Amino acid sequence: MIDEILLEAEENMDTAVHVAKDNFASIRSGQASASMFANITVDYYGAPTPLQQLASISIPEARMVLIAPYDAGAKKEIETALRNSDLGINPSDDGTVLRINMPQLTEERRRDYVKLAKSKAEDAKVTIRNMRRKGKDQIDAAVKDGEVGEDEGSRAEKELDGLTKKHVDAIDVLLGHKESELLEV
Repeated sequence: MIDEILLEAEENMDTAVHVAKDNFASIRSGQASASMFANITVDYYGAPTPLQQLASISIPEARMVLIAPYDAGAKKEIETALRNSDLGINPSDDGTVLRINMPQLTEERRRDYVKLAKSKAEDAKVTIRNMRRKGKDQIDAAVKDGEVGEDEGSRAEKELDGLTKKHVDAIDVLLGHKESELLEV
């Protein structure tokens, strides 16, 4: 019973860390990366479609991105979606591909991205704490119902606190890496 509760809490916390990692990857840093485009959806024949399903994304240089649509008819919609995204980019049409030269980030923009990263990190920490609260409630209910002893319940709570700390620390490490990546010139 207790092991199941702890296992479920750990799996949910692991998922929260992976989501935070993906969210950090989608925040633009000084260099181009394909993961920056992970959250961009394109209106493709009336249906919102992820950009990765409509085009190949390649990074030939550190500050250049080439997007080659699989369907040439979708190029205009892809270009519009890129312009309207919060990445602050302006693609140019090279006939068969869309070329994006990533501008150098200003100090102000870097600070804005750091704030965004901190906000996403806090959201992930809140999720982890909610998983802890849910697990603690389940442990308390099991103790109250007499399914497990009080000693086993307190041991499980300490283990749950350790899991929570481990995952919150993992979020802090990810945030530290993203901050240093954003602030390096």
